[in-house]
Amino acid sequence: MKILIIEDEKELVLTIKNFLETEGCLCEVAGTYHEAEDSLSSYNYDIIILDLTLPGGDGLNLINLIKETNKQAGLLIVSAKNSLDDKVKGLDMGADDYITKPFHLAELNSRIKSLARRRHFDGGNEIIFNEIKVNVDSGEVFINGETIELTRKEYEILLYFIVNRNRVITRESIAEHVWGDEISYVDNFDFIYSHIKNIRKKIELKNGRNYLHNVYGMGYKFTDR
Repeated sequence: MKILIIEDEKELVLTIKNFLETEGCLCEVAGTYHEAEDSLSSYNYDIIILDLTLPGGDGLNLINLIKETNKQAGLLIVSAKNSLDDKVKGLDMGADDYITKPFHLAELNSRIKSLARRRHFDGGNEIIFNEIKVNVDSGEVFINGETIELTRKEYEILLYFIVNRNRVITRESIAEHVWGDEISYVDNFDFIYSHIKNIRKKIELKNGRNYLHNVYGMGYKFTDR
């Protein structure tokens, strides 16, 4: 799961980032209003954590940009204790949830997982696609009822494909989603092919079908059509 943390308190950002990364999330950070604008305009995220008080601008003004550029992302507002009006306004503008400072990391993690389930997994903790079942809480993948062993990157790639099934996904998008925004500056994305090859092999070893199809000159599509 790829998360953008829009927050200017450096110590809090580091604490959140370190905690969520131990939970298997990929976290990017924007510390100012303008950094957030750049990130939101350039990249896609699964979850966005938005502090409303930012250097350079009002965080509420970013919500419309989020709705334009990251329509599929879940939005969690971080607000101060006495900012009830901002919470209400943020929810009215399209935020999914809010959490009030100070908060426990376990509560933040729980809200993120709940939001991800609602946004991307139809409210459940399992995705089933024909003979493939993914438990998004435990990170386990089953083919025809048998567990397959995937690396963390392979798991994130497969999950990304299943969530975006029947859509053409570029190698650049895969790399940014799994390795982070900075990966967009590499010279080529040939390493993606090796990971996809390994995923195919592991699925087929459990008598699963190959749903990962090359789309010439564009990328890949996960589909049974």
